[in-house]
Amino acid sequence: MSAPHPPLHRATLRLPATTPPPRKQSPPNYHHTFLRRTQSQQLHHQQQPQDPGPPHGHPQQTKKTTLRSRLSQLCKDGRLDAARRLLFDSLSHPAASPTLLWNTLIIGYVCNALPLEALRLYALMNSPSDAYTYSSALKACADARQLRLGKSIHCRIVRLHSAPPRNRVLNNSLLNMYACAMDPETSRVDAVRLVFDRMPNRNVVAWNTLIAWYVRRRCSDEALALLKLMLEVRIRPTPVTFVNVFPAVSAIGEIKICDVLYGLLVKCGHGHLNDPFVASAAILMYSELSGIESARWIFDQTEGKNTQVWNTMISGYVQNGDYSKALALLVEILESGEVVADTVTFLSSLIAVSQMQDLQLGQQIHAYLIKENPGKVLPLVLSNALVVMYSRCGEVQLAFEVFEQMPERDVVTWNTIVSALVQNDLNLEGVLLVYEMQKQGFVVDSVTAVALLSAASNLGSFSIGKEMHGFLIRHNIQFDGMESYLIDMYAKSGSVEIACRLFNSERSYNRDKVTWNAMIAGYTQNGQSEEAIAVFRNMLQDSQIPNAVTLTSILPSCSPVGVGGIQAGKEIHGFAIRYCLDDNVFVATALIDMYSRCGEICTAERIFDGMGNKNTVTYTTMLSAFGQHGLGEKSLALFQLMKELGVKPDAVTFVALISACSYSGLIEEGLAVFESMKDFGIAATTEHHGCVVDLLGRAGRVEEAYDFAKGLGESGKFTGIWGSLLAACRVHGKFELGELVAEELFELGKEEELAGYHVLLSNVYASDRNWESADRVRKEMRERGMRKEPGSSWIEVADSMHRFMSKDQMHPENDQIYGMLQGLALEMKSPGYKIPEFHLDEIGDVD
Repeated sequence: MSAPHPPLHRATLRLPATTPPPRKQSPPNYHHTFLRRTQSQQLHHQQQPQDPGPPHGHPQQTKKTTLRSRLSQLCKDGRLDAARRLLFDSLSHPAASPTLLWNTLIIGYVCNALPLEALRLYALMNSPSDAYTYSSALKACADARQLRLGKSIHCRIVRLHSAPPRNRVLNNSLLNMYACAMDPETSRVDAVRLVFDRMPNRNVVAWNTLIAWYVRRRCSDEALALLKLMLEVRIRPTPVTFVNVFPAVSAIGEIKICDVLYGLLVKCGHGHLNDPFVASAAILMYSELSGIESARWIFDQTEGKNTQVWNTMISGYVQNGDYSKALALLVEILESGEVVADTVTFLSSLIAVSQMQDLQLGQQIHAYLIKENPGKVLPLVLSNALVVMYSRCGEVQLAFEVFEQMPERDVVTWNTIVSALVQNDLNLEGVLLVYEMQKQGFVVDSVTAVALLSAASNLGSFSIGKEMHGFLIRHNIQFDGMESYLIDMYAKSGSVEIACRLFNSERSYNRDKVTWNAMIAGYTQNGQSEEAIAVFRNMLQDSQIPNAVTLTSILPSCSPVGVGGIQAGKEIHGFAIRYCLDDNVFVATALIDMYSRCGEICTAERIFDGMGNKNTVTYTTMLSAFGQHGLGEKSLALFQLMKELGVKPDAVTFVALISACSYSGLIEEGLAVFESMKDFGIAATTEHHGCVVDLLGRAGRVEEAYDFAKGLGESGKFTGIWGSLLAACRVHGKFELGELVAEELFELGKEEELAGYHVLLSNVYASDRNWESADRVRKEMRERGMRKEPGSSWIEVADSMHRFMSKDQMHPENDQIYGMLQGLALEMKSPGYKIPEFHLDEIGDVD
C-alpha cells in the first residue's frame, strides 16, 4: 500500500450544491455490482488490523477497533447520520482521527448510494489519505458522474507519486471513474484507454471495465477485439466479461458470433453458465437477434433462475411478438412460486396483453395486482401500463378510471391518457385534457405535441389545427418530424395550400421519407391526383427511395379518371416489384383497390390470390371489389373462406359484403349477412342500416325498406338512410311514399342544405308529372340559394380523357355522339326493349 498523503481540503474540491442531472448512460451492468462487492470487502478488510500494533487488549487499539466495528455496522444498517456523529463525537480531535475511520465512513456513503455526501466527507478529511481513500473517492466520482472532481483527484495522485500508481485497486478505480463519468458520445480523448495502457499490471477487472466502456461508445468491434486480446494474454474471462461483451454482439447483429461466444461461455464452466446475470445477458442477446428459440433453450438450461432471468425471457418473447408465450411464462411464475414476480414482470406482461388486445386477460392481471397489494398504491409505471392496455383494447372509459384513481401522476401518465383518448377518436376530450395537464403544472413535451397534432388532424378543423400550431410556436416546442405532422394536419383540414407552403419551407428543405409521404397523402386525400403524382416523381428525382407508406399513399391517386390512370398504377406496381414491396400486405391491398377501381378485377384477384399474408383489410378490399363489379356470389364465397381460415371480420367487412349483395340483387343473402353480425359481436351502425335500406330499395321492396328505417328509432335518424330510400321511391314509382320519406328526410336535415336531395325530390314529382310540386321545390331551392354541383362522367379514348355532364352539348364532337346514341336507341327498340321515359324537367339525378 502506498504511503499516506496529506488530505485534499474543501478549497481544492468544489462540490455542486445539488445533484446535477445524470448524463445519458447505459443501464447498470454486472461490473457495478462487482465494484460494490469490492467496496464492501474493503470495508470488511479495513476492520482488520493492518499491522501487529500494540498487544491484544491495549486500550487505545481496542477503542479504535470497537469504534470501527460500530461505524461499519451503522453504515451497513444505513444509519449514516449516526455513524457521522459517532465519528466526530467520539474523538476529542476529529482532525487527528485515523485514516481507516474516515475510509470506513466514506465507503459507507458510497455503498449506500450517496456519492456526493461521500465526496463532501472526503473534502472535510484532514487525516492522511491512502490508496483506499482515493479509491473510495474515485468510486464516488464515478457514481455521481463528477468527471472534473475525478480528474482533480487523479492529478493529486500523479503529483504525489510523480508516476502512475502501482496499486491495482487504485488503478481499477481510476479506470472505472473515467469509464463512468465521461460522456461516450462527446468525449474527444479516450482517457479510459490511456489509463488502461499506462497501468503497470492489469487484472480481469480492468479488462472488463474497458470492454464495457467500448460498448457504451458503440464501438462493438473494438470491444470484441479486446476480448480476443484478453484471451491471448491468458486472462480468464469472468461472468462480468460475458455480461459486458454480449451487448456488443447484439449491436453487430451477427448470430454466428453469439454462438461462438456462448461456446466460450460453456468452456468456462458450470458456474459461469448458471450465473443469473450471465444467463440474462445471453437470453437478451439472442432475443435481440431474433434467436428466440436459442434464448429459450438457455433459459431452460439455467439452474437457479432468479426473477431477472424470468423477466428477460418474458421480455424477449414480447420483443419478438410471441405474446402468448410471454403470458404463459407469467402464469408459470405465479403458479410455481419459484420466484416472486416483480414490477418488470407485470410490465412486460401488460405490454403483451396490449399488443394482443385481450381485454379479459388484462383485467385478470389488473385484478391480481390489486389482490396482491391490498391497500397499496401500484407503482406508477404499472398504472401507466394499465392505461395503455385498456386504451389499446378499446376500453377508454376503464383507462380513464385508472387514470383518475392514480394518486401520483407524471408527464408520462398525462401523455398516455391523452394519446389514449386521441387513438379512440375522442380528440376534443384529448385536447381539453392537455389544458388540464398544464393547469396542474406539467410541461407539454414532444409526445404531447404529437397527440395534439393527431387530434387536430382527426378533427379536420382548420381553426383547431391553427390554434395547435400557434400553441407549439408560442411554447417553442420543436421535435424531429414535426413538419410532417403539421402537413398532415393542414391537409386533412382541407388547407392544402398551407401544407404545401410548409413542405416547401426552409425547415423542410432536408426532407425525409415521412415528410414526402405526408405531402403525397395530403394531395391524395384532397382529390388532387395530379399534384400527388408530381410530388411522387419529385421524390424519386430527390434520390429518396419510396417505402410501403409512400406507395399506399400514391396508389389511390391512380384512378381511371385521374392523371395517368391505370398506366401510372402499373408503373407504381412495377416499382413495388423492383424494390420487393409488393409482398407488403398494405401495398398489395392498395394495388387490389387500384386495379379494381380501374376495371381490372381479374388483375386484382390475381394479386389477392398470390398474397402470402392477408389481413382483415385485405379480405374486405377484395370483397368490396367483387361487389363493385357485380360479383356478389364471389363476395359471399370469399367471406365463407375468410371465416374458415379464422380471419375475424370487422364492421367495414359487413358494409362491403351487404353492399356487394345489394349490387348483385342477392337480397335474402344480404339480409342473412346483416343478421349474422351478432354472431361476431359487431353492433350495426348507420352505415349498415343504410346498406340494408339500399338492398331492399334496389330490389323494389320499398315499403319493407321504409318499415325497416322507421323501426330503427333513434338509430335511423340519419339523412343517408332516408336519402337512399327516397331514391328507391323514385326509381320504383312509389311517389306517395316518396313524399312521406322526404318529410322525414328534411326534418332530419333541417340544419343542412341537402341540395342534392331537393333535386331528387323534384325529380320524384316530375316522374309523377306533378309539375306544380316540382316547381315548388325548385323555387324553394332558388330562394334558399341552393345549388347542386352537376354530376359528370369520364371516358378515356385513345389516351385522351373526355368529360361529360348530364345533357352536355358542349363537346366538340357533340353531333357524332348524339347521332350514335340515337342509332343505339333504334337498335334497342327493334328486339322489343322499352326505353324508360325521362323528362326534361328532371334537373339532375342522384343514386
